[in-house]
Amino acid sequence: MRMMAIALFLLAWGACEAQEVPYFVTYSHHMEEPGSLEIESKTATGRPVGDNRFFGNSVELEYGTTAWWTSEVYFDFTGTKGDSTVFGGFRLENRVRPLWREHWINPVLYAEFEDINGANKSVLEVVGHDGGSDFAGPIAEATQEKKREVELKLILSSDAKGWNFSENLIFEKNLTNSPWEFGYALAASRPLRLRASTGRCMFCADKFALGAELYGGLGDRHTPGLHDTSHYAGPVIGWQLPSNMRVSFEQGFGLNDYSLDHIVRVGVAYEVGQVFHRREDRR
Repeated sequence: MRMMAIALFLLAWGACEAQEVPYFVTYSHHMEEPGSLEIESKTATGRPVGDNRFFGNSVELEYGTTAWWTSEVYFDFTGTKGDSTVFGGFRLENRVRPLWREHWINPVLYAEFEDINGANKSVLEVVGHDGGSDFAGPIAEATQEKKREVELKLILSSDAKGWNFSENLIFEKNLTNSPWEFGYALAASRPLRLRASTGRCMFCADKFALGAELYGGLGDRHTPGLHDTSHYAGPVIGWQLPSNMRVSFEQGFGLNDYSLDHIVRVGVAYEVGQVFHRREDRR
């Protein structure tokens, strides 16, 4: 299983040749257009050893505040087969791109506040010593654990010959005496065809993006490194549909025994478009 995951990752990295990056965990330097709103639902599902299958869902509202500043709010929901479904909390996120022009490497600064509970299973990142056992246990018990956290990311991203390469360093801290936790996310993707099709087409090659993600934890301030950390890798595909719809899919495989065996992800996004227009734009 581990060798299959590595092979799939390398295959997607080297052999795939769809437009918007289809990543679930990794951020690129591409920002939402100013005044534009996108609504996206991301669902992650997996099964811890000896427990029932879970699902975690995040509903995201992403707004282009300016050309260099994108804001998001997340509403998370989680459930377990044979148990219950509950509200997992909310997150407030801001991304700022300090360099406006395109560079060989484009940095983005990311800050997020999370008010979630222990039942949250959206798996939007993996940090510290997060492991497969954290997804087990009854929902009612897990909701009693309150988590108010800040998360910072350094996002580095490049576009070259149709490819996007993105690297994220993650720093997260519970607003208690808990130590800072660290994580990472890496991804690459490319459209199947760079030239846009001339007609209206759902299944043309330029409507599909293929790539791969690799992400995991890097311990915490007291015990940094790879010991007792989980890591995942897998291919990802994005499909641009008519009417500003986009669908993404990822099959992530756990790379060690500390991880879940696999995480399946599905995303559905709708680009609402301009919701606030400048006065001069309406003339």
